[in-house]
Amino acid sequence: MKRVIVRISRLGLLLLVAGGAAFLAAGWLRTSLERRGAPPRLVPQASAVARAAAAIPLDELPSALKELDGEVTALQKELYGIDRKLLSRRPKGSYIVIDAAHNRLWLRKGEKTLREAVCSTGSGKVLEDPTGGRSWLFSTPRGEFHVTNRLENPLWRKPDWAFIEEGEPVPTRKDAVERFEDGVLGEYALAFGDGYLIHGTLYTRLLGKSVTHGCVRLGPIDLKAVYDASSLHTKIYVF
Repeated sequence: MKRVIVRISRLGLLLLVAGGAAFLAAGWLRTSLERRGAPPRLVPQASAVARAAAAIPLDELPSALKELDGEVTALQKELYGIDRKLLSRRPKGSYIVIDAAHNRLWLRKGEKTLREAVCSTGSGKVLEDPTGGRSWLFSTPRGEFHVTNRLENPLWRKPDWAFIEEGEPVPTRKDAVERFEDGVLGEYALAFGDGYLIHGTLYTRLLGKSVTHGCVRLGPIDLKAVYDASSLHTKIYVF
């Protein structure tokens, strides 16, 4: 009976070590990603390695634990290297991170979050030109960008799709008076290429929803904070 109890105790200890190794490895990964500002829901959970350890047959546990320990150590080294590379590429000043899937925006500087805001991004809808030959996908582009222009009291020049969407005839001239609208983009705008802007909105009740034609909308208070903290070439990361 004593031998059985001792064996079970040793197996329990080995399982505890396996679970501890998994917890430490995943905890290191969580801390690393949180330090880089990843939103909490994007930080991986510490369960996959623990589940793998629990599925190992008892008679194979000692050798499997040794192998698992080696894999955890290798993973730690790999993650440490990735962490160092990412830290070295972090912008020196303020930068903007946008989660287009969940409509969240972060203004960050180094490891510090200066502001978190609810925004609105592209709807993902497609508009077809009834005359044929053209279509538009209203999606916010993903990737790394930078501020190309800073605008106060921006004037919107309506593209062709805006008239088609409203069922109105498209002006033949690009500088036609009916193309220009004032006050619909808010008090500020940050351009980041190909006509995409971070700007204000008249429809603040829709913030947090994917309803735009590709631009990023913010409420007036958040927009001013982001605008004031930004300059030309401020990095913008959209994922």
